[in-house]
Amino acid sequence: MEREQYAIMARREERHWWYAGMRRVALAVLERALDGRSGLRILDAGCGTGGTTVELRRFGEVVGIDLAWAALEPARSRGLSGLARASIEGLPFGSATFDVATSFEVVYHLGVASDAAALKEIRRVLRPGGLFLLRVPAHDWLRGEHDRLVHTRDRYSRSEVSRKLADASFGVERLSWANSVLFLPAVAKRLLERANGHDAAAAEPDLWQPPAPLNALLESAVAVEALAIPRGVPLPFGLSLLAVARAT
Repeated sequence: MEREQYAIMARREERHWWYAGMRRVALAVLERALDGRSGLRILDAGCGTGGTTVELRRFGEVVGIDLAWAALEPARSRGLSGLARASIEGLPFGSATFDVATSFEVVYHLGVASDAAALKEIRRVLRPGGLFLLRVPAHDWLRGEHDRLVHTRDRYSRSEVSRKLADASFGVERLSWANSVLFLPAVAKRLLERANGHDAAAAEPDLWQPPAPLNALLESAVAVEALAIPRGVPLPFGLSLLAVARAT
């Protein structure tokens, strides 16, 4: 990403409605999938500035990797010690090292030359039967100014995620749309962007921090999915895809 995007992420990650809401969804899905297990060894592959990595510690010992020093510096300031600068396509760990791996908005990135290679690397470092939680942006036709700023390579379809996980020797247990509540407003925003032309000078088009009451309302709207997705309630559409898979 552009360096200023990491600075924005570090400022926003704890309180911004999108980060907070999607974090609550991911943690609820993981908690249900783990069914009370704890004391696990966990890899956060592409930990960014560490806002979710910190929360993963409730399930065990967490190691976070990221290729960007600009991300790891604020992650360390959160008290995270198990951090390493590394590529998701070449993880510096032995095979079958981890019980759980997570990767949120990483394999879609232009900085990842091959998402297939990245998924195979995550499979390699997972123990057989290990759990993998993957989240990626959906619908390539929804590309917008934010995608340009964060260097989006791909926004995925359901079939593409299923196929690539299977090719990497994962068995998909659940594949759900996520961030569904705000799908229609996001579509409207993207269409308006295209009608008016992209504003290349906009530093944070999708990360504006709303006033506290609106921020709380938007977070709650996203976090409703923390009740639905872990229970297998199908969502009709979404801005993201969330997959729960097992290393076969």
